[in-house]
Amino acid sequence: MTPMDTLASEISAVAARMVVEEGLEYGPAKRRAVKQLGLTGRTALPGNDEVEEAVLEYISIFCAETQPQELRALRQLALIWMERMAAFRPHLGGAVWRGTATRLSDIYIQLFCDDSKSAEIALIDFRVKYVPRTVKGFHGDDVDALSVHSYCEGLGEEVGVHLLIYDFDDLRGALKPDSKGRTPRGDMAAARNLLHDAVL
Repeated sequence: MTPMDTLASEISAVAARMVVEEGLEYGPAKRRAVKQLGLTGRTALPGNDEVEEAVLEYISIFCAETQPQELRALRQLALIWMERMAAFRPHLGGAVWRGTATRLSDIYIQLFCDDSKSAEIALIDFRVKYVPRTVKGFHGDDVDALSVHSYCEGLGEEVGVHLLIYDFDDLRGALKPDSKGRTPRGDMAAARNLLHDAVL
């Protein structure tokens, strides 16, 4: 292992702890890990795949008894929201989809709308309080999102649910596999399968 590989592993390990223990997203966690390790801002950051491997390792060592139940509770809540927003072709992404989520993780659901305002109108009709904001989308670009706090029965507390608004045309590229051949998000049927498979 080269010194560069060792450094990337060290950054990934520190970032993984922040992801699991503080609920940070990968990007902010990597940048904070660099600062915490006393490295310069120009230090090459590990890829998300490396951080994800470190997260899975951290969970297996420190959270093996609690994380599966927490993940299941978040997936159940995600499915409730996907069913509620079914008209907008919801797809589950992020840590809840990938299986690395803990009770500190937020839920990210991507909506593919013919009209960008229609999802907002639906929330108003449901009398759901939401906050419009901008988050990083699946191409790394800024995307409009509607953020709500939703009570998660399985966790006994409120969880952040972020509904990311995409154009309907973006759906075509949304299921393109990543470098490891994994689907980066899933529709309602796929989300149900995750819950069903976890029970078996």
